Amino acid sequence: MPASDALSFLMAWTLAPLRLGSVTPSSSSLAALITREIGPETGPVLELGPGTGPFTRALLARGVREQDLTLIEADPDFASLLTRRFPAARIFEMDAVGLRHPPLFDSPVVGAAISGLPFRLMSPRKAFAILEGVFDALRPGAALYQYTLGSRCPFDLDRLDLEATRLGRTFRNFPPATVYKVSRIKTYDWRFS
Repeated sequence: MPASDALSFLMAWTLAPLRLGSVTPSSSSLAALITREIGPETGPVLELGPGTGPFTRALLARGVREQDLTLIEADPDFASLLTRRFPAARIFEMDAVGLRHPPLFDSPVVGAAISGLPFRLMSPRKAFAILEGVFDALRPGAALYQYTLGSRCPFDLDRLDLEATRLGRTFRNFPPATVYKVSRIKTYDWRFS
């Protein structure tokens, strides 16, 4: 991680600590963990809160095409930085709550979503709105990959009929982080049994 990224992140955190949720950018260890199930076959990937781009770089290293990336970043300085670093990606300077109105995608085409958003610091209403927008964009079978600095998944899973699988924890991040794969609950349809 470039020292300038760490400084930019720390400065942004001092101005809005509840919006960033961490004092440093995510480590390469966390980036490797959160992107390990994603590759070129995944297709379009939605990234929420990319910050300085550690997960974005990991996605590119895994073979995801830059033009298949849609990055949602609320901080104008980070959005500008991302535009310079990843010119072929679709970058939107906006709050992730706006994913649904108007929708960024015409249909559920996204193969995976990755989130660096601090859901534990959000109101349940805001978190619910963001998750609705994400899962409206995800195609069937696709998942959201979320990290948290806490000990459990940061979502109210029942409200949206979601389930979470813990993918792992890395202590090589400051602070240590846990990654969850969140997907829709597979429902049993008795009509076809």
